[in-house]
Amino acid sequence: MARKSAKNSDSSAPATAKPTPIRVILADGQAIYRVGIRKIFALEDDIRVVAQAESLEQALSAAGKFPVDVVLLESAICPDTPDAISQVLKLQPEARMIVLTSEQDEGNVVEYVRRGARGIAMRSISPDLLVKCVRRVAKGETWLDNRGVNWLIEAYRSQAHQLTSPAPKARLTEKELLIIAGVTQGLRNKEIAVDVGTTEQVVKNYLRKVYDKLGVSDRLELALYCLHHQLLKSYLQEPDAITIPPAAQVTPLRAKM
Repeated sequence: MARKSAKNSDSSAPATAKPTPIRVILADGQAIYRVGIRKIFALEDDIRVVAQAESLEQALSAAGKFPVDVVLLESAICPDTPDAISQVLKLQPEARMIVLTSEQDEGNVVEYVRRGARGIAMRSISPDLLVKCVRRVAKGETWLDNRGVNWLIEAYRSQAHQLTSPAPKARLTEKELLIIAGVTQGLRNKEIAVDVGTTEQVVKNYLRKVYDKLGVSDRLELALYCLHHQLLKSYLQEPDAITIPPAAQVTPLRAKM
C-alpha cells in the first residue's frame, strides 16, 4: 500500500516546463530557401518560425502582427536595407535582427549594425551555424565574422580620430542645402525630390554624402545640427555654398555608430 502511494505521488509531480521557443520571422525572396531554413528550424525544439515573407512589405506586415524574438531578413528583398532594419525595429523594438546577405562590404556591415542589426550572416551559411547564430542573437549577443568585427573596430577608431583631430573644412553645395531644407521642414525624400526636381534615389544619395560631411547619422541629427549651427540662415546670406565648421569644433549629438 505504501509503495502504491509513493508511485501515485511521483506521477502527480509537475513536469519540468519547456523553455519558450525562439519565435522567428523568416523573410527571404526565394521560396526554396525559406522552405529549407524552416525544415532546419523544425528539427530544433527551441526555435519556431511564426511567419514567412517573400518581400519587405510582407515582412513588415508580419512584424506588425506577430510577437517575435528574431527576424531573419534577406538584404536582397530590401530597396534600402538600413532603412528596412529601422522600419522592422520600429514595429518590433525588442526583436533582434539578423541580415542575410550574398556579399558583404565594410560600409554595409557598419551601417547595418549602426541601424540595429544584431547579426550579419552570408546566405551560404551552414545549417548548424545558422541555428547557432539565431540562438546567440536571441540571447542578446552579436554575430559577425572576423572581417565584420575588424570593420566595426576600425569604424569606431576612425570616428574617435575624427572627434579628437582637426579636420579640413568642407563645403555644402546649393542642392545639398536645398535637400537639407526639405529635411528640416519634415518632408519625405519623395516630396523633396519633387521640389528639387530629381529622383528619390538621388535624394538618398545626397543625404548620405551630407551625413558624411557633417558627421551626423540620421535626419534628426541633421536637423539638430542645422539648428545649432544655423546652416540654412547662413545659406540665405551666401546662396552659392556654405563652409561647414571643422569636425573638431562640433559637439557630436550621438556616436555615428
